[in-house]
Amino acid sequence: MTDTGSPSPSTAAPGCPAHADAVPLAGLEYQQTPSQLYRALRREHGAVAPVLLDGDIPAWLVLGYSEVTYVTSHDELFARDSRRWNRWEDIPPDWPLLPFVGYQPSVLFTEGDEHRRRAGVITQALEGVDQFELARACEGIADRLIAAFAGSGQAELMSAYAHALPMRAVVQMCGMPHSGTDTQQLVDDLRISLDAAEGDDPVAAYARVGERIRQLVKEKRERPGPDVTSRMLLHPAGLTDEEVVQDLISVIAAAQQPTANWICNTLRLLLTDERFALNVSGGRLSVGEALNEVLWLDTPTQNFIGRWAVRDTQLGGRRIRAGDCLVLGLAAANTDPQIWPEGHVGAENAAHLSFSNGEHRCPYPAPLLADVMARTAVETLLERLPDLVLAVEPEELTWRPSIWMRGLTALPVEFTPVVQ
Repeated sequence: MTDTGSPSPSTAAPGCPAHADAVPLAGLEYQQTPSQLYRALRREHGAVAPVLLDGDIPAWLVLGYSEVTYVTSHDELFARDSRRWNRWEDIPPDWPLLPFVGYQPSVLFTEGDEHRRRAGVITQALEGVDQFELARACEGIADRLIAAFAGSGQAELMSAYAHALPMRAVVQMCGMPHSGTDTQQLVDDLRISLDAAEGDDPVAAYARVGERIRQLVKEKRERPGPDVTSRMLLHPAGLTDEEVVQDLISVIAAAQQPTANWICNTLRLLLTDERFALNVSGGRLSVGEALNEVLWLDTPTQNFIGRWAVRDTQLGGRRIRAGDCLVLGLAAANTDPQIWPEGHVGAENAAHLSFSNGEHRCPYPAPLLADVMARTAVETLLERLPDLVLAVEPEELTWRPSIWMRGLTALPVEFTPVVQ
């Protein structure tokens, strides 16, 4: 799956992430209350902490807002091509993070002019999506999903709504049927490859995703239509079919899972925080404010792996060696006390790093399209089921055991049954 490049010695040395005080990015505390761990790491290590990934593989976790901004703004120092990694000789072929870091010829791992070429194709293909048409499509999808459970008076919104809506919207944008066994299998495999549960095989799931997208690209090469896939294939940059496959996987993965968690995390906030039930002036705080607050405090993409040091350098007082892996702590950066000195995160602005930063940030207009999907999903649900309440106590809600994605395992709700 990956070209390991030239291995480097893996002997631990003072200042490198394999040092004795490295902290495992795992465990129940991390999964359920990561903000507490971020605070502890800051106190102990500062803005850049030595950590251990799965299998005790060393890396650096960049916790500071200014440090994450610096890393993502200096591609000449911290690049995206994972073949630079100095730890490949320690990585087993079934390592669960290979779908994240195993080099693929996709836009995610390109650099310089090649990255700008590939990202430009994605940007123009997404710019062809009419946001008003997308909102109407999402509202229609929402209505069909709600109709399936509205008569029962209860639902589990993660599976029945929050994951299903962006999945159907994204595959429809790309020219696939928005429902059916084939589409559902694709989404299941995307979840496994991005956020594997115990017993899942993320490497095999990622391979199946590639097979399905190759079939889609073949179909659209023969019969193009008004969709993102066809626009990528017809772009004058002349991407090969395999380049389009790899970049489509990136687009779909980045749109589906994070948007689903954004929807559900926002619904959780609306259903558990009294500020959103009734504010001091007697009116509800807006869905838009809730969506933005979630990006600051419960961002769907908690951590992103990664960047690889091009040469020996310094960051946050740490000596970073050429080939070291850096994990971008987006959630930690968003709550950095250096930018919120009073301890209160003001969610009124949009300067968060939830869509990353720099040339490798989520390409415009993808964040706008994700906002259309999330906002439509939340507003439509609240309009159709205005007396929606949690079916459990807020403290009974649990988070998925993942250091990468922030999402609930389930969101059970109750409401007055709606007669269709």
